[in-house]
Amino acid sequence: MRTPVLLFSTLLAFAVALPGADDMGYIRARGKPGNAGLFVDGKYVGPASRFTVPEKYAVEAGEREVTLKDPRYEDFTTKVTVRPGKTTKLSYRLKPVEPAKPPFGRLRFGGDGPESFISVTAGDTGAVFINDKFYGYIDELNNAGGGLLLNPGTYNLRVSSQKFGEITRTVTIEANKVTVVPLKR
Repeated sequence: MRTPVLLFSTLLAFAVALPGADDMGYIRARGKPGNAGLFVDGKYVGPASRFTVPEKYAVEAGEREVTLKDPRYEDFTTKVTVRPGKTTKLSYRLKPVEPAKPPFGRLRFGGDGPESFISVTAGDTGAVFINDKFYGYIDELNNAGGGLLLNPGTYNLRVSSQKFGEITRTVTIEANKVTVVPLKR
């Protein structure tokens, strides 16, 4: 009979040593544009919604600074209180900025194999930053017909990908041309 008691005591001690669910709450943001990037205390956590369904993110309970970003809109920042075990709901509506003017080139990601309709980064909601500004998600920029329109010039690209890790490089965009950044595991 001592074995189950010892096992239970060991499991209880292990559970107490781990940060508990008691310290965690959730944030859910709903607004326009729905696919804005959600940042908590300056750290990217993911898209506000995917396919019009708001995402729910676990965060440490307490006072948090939440920022929503989309390159076509002004950033929106607010403070919220996240309570343990509860979901803090946030509504937002970002204000549009003046759109960029042509000419444009296109930046997209490619795999290390033949292109196909199926995304090489399907489900990878890793963040894409151009000159340290959030521009979208890696899985939005990797099919042959897609990509990000940018004015010609040289940019600092930073990608934080769940599948491909951290990618940092300089890219040069030329007018009316596609620049493909290969992704490799």
